[in-house]
Amino acid sequence: MTLPGRIALAATLFATSALGLILEIVAARLIAPYVGMSIYTWTAIIATVLAGMSAGHWIGGRLAERPDRQGLSIIGLMLALATVNVVVIPLLLRWAAPVLLASQVGVVTAVTALTAVLFFVPSLLIAGVTPIITRIAIDAEPGRRGIVIGRMFALGAGGAIIGTLAAGFVFISWIGSQGTLISVAALLGLMAVGFAVWARQFRSAQLAMLVIVAAGAFAAFRVDALLASACDAESRYYCIRVLDFSAETDGPSRLMVLDHMGHGINDRDDPTRLHSSYVELTDRMIDIRFRGKADLRSYFIGGGAYTLPRAWSVTYPQGTHVVAEIDPAVTAIARDMMWFEPTPVIRIAHADARVQLRQMQDGALDVVVGDAFHDISVPQHLVTQEFAQEIRTKLKPDGVYVMTVIDAAREPRFMLAMLKTLREVFPVVEIWVDVQQMGGGGRLTYLLSASAVPVPAPVLESRQNAGRQWQRVNPGAVAGSLSPEDVPVLTDDLAPVDRLIGVVAEQAR
Repeated sequence: MTLPGRIALAATLFATSALGLILEIVAARLIAPYVGMSIYTWTAIIATVLAGMSAGHWIGGRLAERPDRQGLSIIGLMLALATVNVVVIPLLLRWAAPVLLASQVGVVTAVTALTAVLFFVPSLLIAGVTPIITRIAIDAEPGRRGIVIGRMFALGAGGAIIGTLAAGFVFISWIGSQGTLISVAALLGLMAVGFAVWARQFRSAQLAMLVIVAAGAFAAFRVDALLASACDAESRYYCIRVLDFSAETDGPSRLMVLDHMGHGINDRDDPTRLHSSYVELTDRMIDIRFRGKADLRSYFIGGGAYTLPRAWSVTYPQGTHVVAEIDPAVTAIARDMMWFEPTPVIRIAHADARVQLRQMQDGALDVVVGDAFHDISVPQHLVTQEFAQEIRTKLKPDGVYVMTVIDAAREPRFMLAMLKTLREVFPVVEIWVDVQQMGGGGRLTYLLSASAVPVPAPVLESRQNAGRQWQRVNPGAVAGSLSPEDVPVLTDDLAPVDRLIGVVAEQAR
């Protein structure tokens, strides 16, 4: 084989390895609006892609025994079939996701099945070309087998690295998930055509070209459906959507959804109108503790729809409200679509909340509000004893840390671990729940209040929503058979958030 031929083989191995990893990263972004983004999602995706690659390597190894020209034609056909599979992924997703999520099989099972339906076959086909290419390359330089094998392994690893970086840092944030998929399909199609021509086997080339033409015609015919995105904006962190919520309220309002979870409801005409129960509870707690204090100093871990900062800029007009929102795109959508208008009393830091907190003056804050989520779990570095100590250092002696936690209504392991952790740092830690939600099963939103003194009332009444009440609950009322020894103190060394909320993640949404 000539030098240009060997270079073409090497370039193909590099490119297919890159495209396989791009597909893996895109998989997470595509299914996030349906099932969220958690360790279970990533585990299912990685396992599916690795399973497809393993099967592809095994099948490709058996096919690699064919003569060179036949092997080249097989590569062309496999890449052509991969093109078709990648093209139809968006349509398969819109069909399969509602079916699986409505089947009551549990989220972990549904996520695993969904990723298998969408990404197993294209991963198999893309990986299947590697053994064939490697065998042809080795035979092309029989006296340098070890060198060739090392080179091909290095090219595969290098392609995977470049594909991961390109997907995470370039493609998804610039052209979105759908655009990235179409780009992957186009590159696979071009390589398929190249190998079909290179093989010079008429029937195989004809079949590969037929598959490519069919895929191209289908893509052209369904271009609107293929490029349609479930997101209003797609950032490096989230699929961001804004939904009209007016039918659920008595005036114009909108709901911000990050991936598949609501992150704030804003009222157009009244920034102080708080529709979410746990958001209004936070507001009531702070009102009781700091009534009449116009210069409240608050720090928000997570911005989302900026619902509470927007309200407090009106309620506490002489205060300072710092919001640490890691995703600038979330802020942009809040401004463009959620009626959030930054005021001089709101300071926005597009940075990690723990890093940004260290920039705050010790003993200067009245309130820290913890409301950062990745799917239903809180990022691990924001739940630890060490972080709680950092928060207490920044609070005034009468300051309070209010944290939202989503967990099971019965035996909430993560919430109880969070309670145990905060009690290592704060003298008083309370659990608050919505009375109406308390009686139900499944998932429950808790509010933890950590300070030097308790809230001066066991029950709080809503001033905006008739009949809404919140009550302070004893841990034993929700712990069931769990004892304090059954949950850990969360530390920077060990904070198994996803394991602790595993039961909640298993529940069908």
